[in-house]
Amino acid sequence: MAAAGGDKLPVEVCKGFSGLDRVVLREARGSSAEVYLYGGHVTSWKNDHGEELLFVSSKAAFKPPKPIRGGIPICFPQFASHGGLESHGFARNRVWSIESDPPPFPTNSASKAHVDLILKPTEEDLKIWPHSFEFRLRVALGPGGDLLLTSRVRNTSTDGKPFSFTFAYHTYFAVSDISEVRVEGLETHDYLDNLQSKERFTEQGDAITFESEIDKIYLSTPTKIAILDHEKKRTFVVRKDGLPDAVVWNPWDKRAKAIADLGDEEYKHMLCVEAAAVEKPITLKPGEEWKGRLELSAVPSSYCSGQLDPQKVLQSS
Repeated sequence: MAAAGGDKLPVEVCKGFSGLDRVVLREARGSSAEVYLYGGHVTSWKNDHGEELLFVSSKAAFKPPKPIRGGIPICFPQFASHGGLESHGFARNRVWSIESDPPPFPTNSASKAHVDLILKPTEEDLKIWPHSFEFRLRVALGPGGDLLLTSRVRNTSTDGKPFSFTFAYHTYFAVSDISEVRVEGLETHDYLDNLQSKERFTEQGDAITFESEIDKIYLSTPTKIAILDHEKKRTFVVRKDGLPDAVVWNPWDKRAKAIADLGDEEYKHMLCVEAAAVEKPITLKPGEEWKGRLELSAVPSSYCSGQLDPQKVLQSS
């Protein structure tokens, strides 16, 4: 459907892969994003040149109950796997609803290109995780093409009991070549290494570079992290609020071959840098609400002696 005069609507609900409902957001200057109601899952974010900025596997299954491989899965009510819950929780393989009249949503963006989704537990969910909640997710495109995700989780239980959860925006960035990428902003921070039984270390390098499998949870991280793609001369800037941790993951060649819904060579073109709350679970008493916000931008960047020229990024971000 299109608006009068042939203009495309800022928000359009339509069918995607496997007949699943999706919402397409379009900003006036040409950037776009798409969100599947299945999983409340952002599967595309394109700049005003139509370049895809998120990675989605060519083998991704858009077939419930399997989660979608790539984009921005929502990990809730747990990150990773422990206890009786499935890995990364159940929010990413439930069907969310569009909320037509959401409660007031204080936000910096006045963008018309936004959608409000809501997830409430089913009776089956309450059997595996016996807590009443409302999870509201706003996905918005800013005027400059920035992608903004705001999550609000409220404890709606009437039994007087608090609950605790961990959380991550499991963002898959599209990169030209993983060996040409560096991540800045996490140096000198402690991390838990999932490849070494969650042992705690301190990051020693002046930036994170990639030459083998990595699966680390960086703790008490800054609100801003930069992902520099040398070949594309592009920097992704991750800004986060309410999410103290950051997960960095790439499966590399051996592990990639063991992941059924990931192509053997696709690890070269993806990098997960995830805004998260993992180390210290969030606890909500009845009626309390938590908010976690993620803002992604992609800006042109240049290198000087192998380093990012910070002035270029500051001027263009």
